[in-house]
Amino acid sequence: MKKQLIWASALMATVLWTSSCTKNEEQEETKSILPSTFSIDVPDAISSGSSSRATQSDTLNGNQIYGNLRGFIHIGEEAGLMVQSIITAISVYQINHAMSLTYTSNEDQRAKNLVVVENQVFEGKTYEFKLSVTDAQSETNADGGKALQVFWNRTSIEGIAILKPYNIDRDENLNQADAIIRVDYSETGNMGYEKHMIVSIANLNNVNMDHFYAKNIKMFVGRTGDIVEVYGNSDHPNANFFTNQTGFDWAFVAASDRTLNIGVAEVGLPSNTLNSTNRTTILVDNAIRTVFSNQIATLGYAQADIDRYLYHTEAPGYFNAGGFVQGETAPNSSYQTIQNKIGSLTPYNPYLISQLNVEFD
Repeated sequence: MKKQLIWASALMATVLWTSSCTKNEEQEETKSILPSTFSIDVPDAISSGSSSRATQSDTLNGNQIYGNLRGFIHIGEEAGLMVQSIITAISVYQINHAMSLTYTSNEDQRAKNLVVVENQVFEGKTYEFKLSVTDAQSETNADGGKALQVFWNRTSIEGIAILKPYNIDRDENLNQADAIIRVDYSETGNMGYEKHMIVSIANLNNVNMDHFYAKNIKMFVGRTGDIVEVYGNSDHPNANFFTNQTGFDWAFVAASDRTLNIGVAEVGLPSNTLNSTNRTTILVDNAIRTVFSNQIATLGYAQADIDRYLYHTEAPGYFNAGGFVQGETAPNSSYQTIQNKIGSLTPYNPYLISQLNVEFD
């Protein structure tokens, strides 16, 4: 699944840096109106492009459960960084007022139209600016050839970015024609944090025919001072484990200290049809250890054998800069503050994540 976002991150950062365009040479040389920030850095303790692996073949080590969490969070973080890269790249076009231009992508050699307009309403809210990029040859298609839309305010820093990688680079994303990404970013404090972002990714295709692939992902990241709090879900419609039950939601809450680079997390594995916003139902009743233990028990194994197999999988999981450390018991007292934080966090409704839809204006 990580590869499904890596393609997007790489191409979005590259295509706009390497594209050529024609623009009005008489544009006034003023400071760019584009937002300077559109993402939040998540500490390595709970975000990594590589997952930990079990070291014992006869056990399901906690690394396999909690190590994967870092990979899921990393995907969401990369989506935010992708938006940041795009905005930085577009700034070379000296976007300082309402304007339009056309450039040819060096990636798929297709013309892209870029338009900036002022005072636009999206989802009932008025934004100072809206930037749109479309694939020129696809503007008559059902999706309008829409590749990117960014709505943002400068006075109170906030904005929404929506991306369709297929229309950014038709060659690289031929197998992801339906994938769409949205990042909501704010520094207004309206959700109780100094800054926060919400990443939504919908309609990923199962390119590698992996029955654990993620179709939809939604993740919240909030930061105040050195503390970063994260919660979210990924929908795995084809996943099954020890029985024939298919369709699971990977639900998680986590908190991390940026200075100490430590983290703590709880992970649940409810059915992706579970229609609930109750924290206990999602994370306790459907804790991964509980779900796996119940499934293995139906195969006739004794509880003692199951307990030995589910080694270090108790909640919560603790992390440091190197990744997963251990489960259930904190390594030391440094984790107390962030452990208290996750008790107030709840993932999204698993059923709603399975039905997640992201749309352009």
